[in-house]
Amino acid sequence: MPIRRYPDPILKERARPVEAVTPSLRRLAQAMVATMRAHPRCVGLAANQVGVLRRIIVLDTRAHPRTTVTHGLQVVINPVLVVAEGEVTGREGCLSLPGLTAAIARAARVVARGVGLDGEAIEIATAGFEAVVLQHEIDHLDGILILDRVRSEEDLFPRRRSPRLGQRGSQ
Repeated sequence: MPIRRYPDPILKERARPVEAVTPSLRRLAQAMVATMRAHPRCVGLAANQVGVLRRIIVLDTRAHPRTTVTHGLQVVINPVLVVAEGEVTGREGCLSLPGLTAAIARAARVVARGVGLDGEAIEIATAGFEAVVLQHEIDHLDGILILDRVRSEEDLFPRRRSPRLGQRGSQ
């Protein structure tokens, strides 16, 4: 699936809730997972990043070096943060903002609720990098980009290449 890039206006729109888990929604989730995995070091994706204004995210932080807590591959429909505690500031990147990273303050520990692809309620309690990714993707669903979270221009950085990996660095 093609990634929508800033300044595409869909990235600033609030996604609409999903009413029911349908076969077409499951296909969308599968395509989103495939798209996420097709981009090196991508650990999360929101539906509006692929042009769909529905509240669905996918994330999988297992392979990222900053991961200390992980729940593996997660598909979350209508995610809502119900607990956000502590604070951590770190560099974040985004497929929709290639060539840029930003120092962003986020909650260090979160609990999110939503619905899984089986239609059942799910709850994810997590911390560290996975918590940051979860917040980043939920922000997308609300039309919020990392550019909206930076405190000053000094918190914006060009994305650097990782010589060890031969890929772009940061989330």
